[in-house]
Amino acid sequence: MTIRRIIYCIKRLINRIMSSPYPMPAYHFIVDWGGTRTGFTEVSGLNITHEVVDYREGNSPVDSSGKIPGRTKFDNIVLRRGIKKGDNDFFNWMKTKQNSQIERRDIVISLLDETHSPVMVWKVQNAFPVKYTGPQLHARSSEIAMETIEIAHEGIRIEST
Repeated sequence: MTIRRIIYCIKRLINRIMSSPYPMPAYHFIVDWGGTRTGFTEVSGLNITHEVVDYREGNSPVDSSGKIPGRTKFDNIVLRRGIKKGDNDFFNWMKTKQNSQIERRDIVISLLDETHSPVMVWKVQNAFPVKYTGPQLHARSSEIAMETIEIAHEGIRIEST
């Protein structure tokens, strides 16, 4: 086989893998949140909801109301990870609150494919921490010490690559 033929076969194989009809697994992701570590064990709360407003005019011949979209709401995002020695980034971000001000950050959450390239990206705007949860310590447990931060924000943009 010539080098050209080998390269051609490898490119076709990569294209077949990349255009797989199977859904993406949820375990390969990265979170750029402005801290030093980007590895997390869990991300939740990537939800967008439109409130529903019931509307009916008094002269309507129909005995029920119509529904129209109302305000858009975004759930708080929860980031969870194992505690590592010397890493206080979550807690330090929580401590930036002064009176009614707090450090806000834009956060990027990327679902990755097998080549570590983003397939789906959630861009979170003006995020700030609202709750820090430390680990549950049990003397008879062999589980990893985990910490969690809950983040409020002002919107999510979703991009598919």
